[in-house]
Amino acid sequence: QVQLVESGGGSEQVGGSLRLSCRASGEDTCSRCCWVWFRQDAGKQREWVSSISPDGTIMYAESVKGRFTISKDNAKNTLYLQMNSLKSEDTAMYYCAADGFLYDRCGSARWGEFNHRGQGAQVTVSS
Repeated sequence: QVQLVESGGGSEQVGGSLRLSCRASGEDTCSRCCWVWFRQDAGKQREWVSSISPDGTIMYAESVKGRFTISKDNAKNTLYLQMNSLKSEDTAMYYCAADGFLYDRCGSARWGEFNHRGQGAQVTVSS
């Protein structure tokens, strides 16, 4: 089993930066998994933000492309999301997820399909 714990959320002003972390622990740290960041704002559907596949393929939602950067440090078993040029519409709870069987659908799999999911970290962007 893999446990995922997000950290690094907080409050930031428009134009600022934050970095989210998602640390994996447990017997299996999912080093060959598809890793994804999702987000969900109050009253809205959870949306896919970015993913990194086992082969290193990286994808971003159009809304964050050019501003967010996903990366993974396998030695630290940690997934990151560097968020720059933050906008008020980036305000949401951010969740990480991982799964070893969705490697070919990293960019399209839904939240409920992932076997391993974190509890979320709140990001609030204000003007």
